[in-house]
Amino acid sequence: MRIHIAADHAGFELKEHLKAHFAEGGHEVVDHGAHEYDAQDDYPSFCIAAAEAVRDADGDLGIVIGGSGNGEQLAANRVTGIRAALIWSEEIARLARQHNDAQVGSIGGRMHSLEEATAIADAFIAEPFSRDARHQRRIDAMSAYEARR
Repeated sequence: MRIHIAADHAGFELKEHLKAHFAEGGHEVVDHGAHEYDAQDDYPSFCIAAAEAVRDADGDLGIVIGGSGNGEQLAANRVTGIRAALIWSEEIARLARQHNDAQVGSIGGRMHSLEEATAIADAFIAEPFSRDARHQRRIDAMSAYEARR
């Protein structure tokens, strides 16, 4: 699987860790920045780039990382067609994929240890969408609204 990843300064260490972790697991990892630590950088451009890449490649997933994950999720959700979820536990990560077919997971790098964040990211990447009719119906309703904007 191809995984698009992005982070600002607050998530830089976790991004670098997850890049190596996913590559070791046989995934292709595409890094959308930041490419070096800069305490003054801004997350929107990195997260939007990762979300656009996910949108444009069927079957790819993304992980965006910041201090809390909130702003990064909001930025990724600005990309038409993307469903980004704040994933703060393994269960929530699985549910974001199972029920919402979220293509991007957002993690707060300051909220978890490397081990916890890795387990959350792994849960998100490994979980498929359930394809349950009720979940698809809800996703379709959101997509229809988005298309009208």
